[in-house]
Amino acid sequence: MGLLPYFPLASGLLTGKYERAAALPTGSRLAKNPRHAQRFASERNWRIVGELAAFAARRGHTLLELAFSWLLRDSVVASVIAGATTEQQVERNARAAGWILSAEDLAEIDRITL
Repeated sequence: MGLLPYFPLASGLLTGKYERAAALPTGSRLAKNPRHAQRFASERNWRIVGELAAFAARRGHTLLELAFSWLLRDSVVASVIAGATTEQQVERNARAAGWILSAEDLAEIDRITL
C-alpha cells in the first residue's frame, strides 16, 4: 500500500512561483481559481512558505527541492506527481528528490510548520 500526495506543491505555493506582496502570475493555477487562492494563499501559509524558503536557501536548496524531499522521506509515499507545463519544470521536478533530509532538518521543518 502506498500514498500519492494530492496537490504536493500546494498549487504552486511550494515552487517559489508566488510572492506574498506580488500579484498572482497571469494564467497560474491560483490566478485562475480564486477558491484555491483563498485556500493556499493565507497569511499562515505565506509565513510558513517564507520560513521554509529561507530554511532551504541556507542549505543550498530550493523550496521545490524541500517539498519533494520532505514528501519522499516517508516510505509510504510511492511517488510525487507534480504537474509541469514546461520542459524546465519537468527537469526541476526530476532533480528535486535528491536532497536527503537529516533528523535535525525534519525537526526544524516541524517547528516551522506547526
